[in-house]
Parts: sequence; C-alpha cells; structure tokens
Amino acid sequence: MSDIPSFPYSLLWEEREILSVANLTRTDGEEFFAIVPKAGIVTQTVAYPLVRANEALSDLRSGRLQGAAVLVP
Repeated sequence: MSDIPSFPYSLLWEEREILSVANLTRTDGEEFFAIVPKAGIVTQTVAYPLVRANEALSDLRSGRLQGAAVLVP
C-alpha cells in the first residue's frame, strides 16, 4: 500500500472528515446485504441526473435532502 500524497487542505472542498474504505470481497458484500433487512436498516436515496449535480449539492447543504444523493449519468 502506498503513502497518501500531501496536498493543500483547500482542495478538499471544505470537507471536514475523511473516512477509509475497507477492502471487502464480493462474498463479504453479499453477506452484509443479507443482514441489512434483519438489522432494520432503511436507506433513502434521491437520484439526480449528472447535469443537476449542483442542485444535489445545494439540497444536501441546505438540509432539503434526507439520506444520500446519487448522481446518475
């Protein structure tokens, strides 16, 4: 695994948290998604066409959106 190169904080677009992504196998994902309904997890997504990405960001920033915004081509 290589080191993460440094860069100016301003390039993070004002993000305040960086999370790592775990390395999982397809089987891990399938097992996880089988457990999700049993755990009572409910997800909410709103799809935005890619050309409306700025609207999605605005909705997220203003609190008009519950859940996750998904950009689709």
